[in-house]
Amino acid sequence: MALQCGIVGLPNVGKSTLFNCLSNAKAQSANFPFCTIEPNVGVITVPDERLNKLAELVHPQKIVPTTVEIVDIAGLVKGASKGEGLGNKFLANIRETDAIIHVLRCFDDNNIVHVDGSVNPVRDKEIIDAELQLKDLETVESRITKVQKQAQTGGDKQAKQVYEVLLQYKEALEQGKSARTVTFESKEEQKIAHDLFLLTSKPVLYVCNVDEQSAVTGNSYVDAVREVVKDENAEILVVAAKIESEIAEFDNYEERQMFLQEIGLEESGVNRLIKSAYKLLNLETFLTAGEQEVRAWTYRKGWKAPQCAGVIHTDFEKGFIRAEVIKYADYIAYGSETAVKEAGKMSVEGKEYVVQDGDIMHFRFNV
Repeated sequence: MALQCGIVGLPNVGKSTLFNCLSNAKAQSANFPFCTIEPNVGVITVPDERLNKLAELVHPQKIVPTTVEIVDIAGLVKGASKGEGLGNKFLANIRETDAIIHVLRCFDDNNIVHVDGSVNPVRDKEIIDAELQLKDLETVESRITKVQKQAQTGGDKQAKQVYEVLLQYKEALEQGKSARTVTFESKEEQKIAHDLFLLTSKPVLYVCNVDEQSAVTGNSYVDAVREVVKDENAEILVVAAKIESEIAEFDNYEERQMFLQEIGLEESGVNRLIKSAYKLLNLETFLTAGEQEVRAWTYRKGWKAPQCAGVIHTDFEKGFIRAEVIKYADYIAYGSETAVKEAGKMSVEGKEYVVQDGDIMHFRFNV
């Protein structure tokens, strides 16, 4: 399941530094705008302590974590919706992602120029929002022109529904609101809305890039961002990208943990960011555990057992018979699959079972 989060923001806010921490790919990082032109793509593993604990019990030949793709998209500038600063290309790159990680500069540094001359994360956020909203408004108005006549004069029910969805989006965008603030009740409307692929309908995570002193507590810039996004139903993460780049230099896990403890952090910002990105995409993990491998598998929250079986192989979904399910906590408590079965803690589930995060699954199928 190749899912992508796109990192966006104004130039020189720390996007590429953060991306370099997230992946082994080394994006060019420099103190001038448009340093990143082609999007860099990094495949990153999702940290999951459960895999290591299971491996201690099962002793598999290998451990296979799940992954998410992170795309480093060049810095947007004012006028991007009209093509300023290679804007059209950048906006097209954002359109292809499933969710947006919006990096905001929340630190002072006279050695790093700001494209607008001063540090103001709220203004920066509003610039990016406005550019994305203007592009969406352009898309919506273009679609309205195409379906309006059909919706108003013909008996085409589908065209009428599309038209109504477009009008709701148009009203919100004209008020300076993002498409994600508009909600639809019916599944038909939700599908129409999804198929428009609007930039501002994508889920968003705001990453406040702070200095080392603010890594644990945040600062006044972060407080201002929190205030302005409080009605957006969006998550905020405080990360010190400069520190993260130092942590990434440590090869040894223990050394990393000691460094984190020294500055008062329990977990690296990179790990928190990856987990938040995974959650942002509405993803969860089920596990398989055997002598060959202990493995994490990605699925959409709310999926049923046959759909999750299909993540492993399409034949598993086609010929699904049942799923044998062990809760992660039970596996750890009893120490082995055999002990769990003997304790009567393994359940047998059918096609309607909604898989839960951390379920250890074994699928029975016949093709």
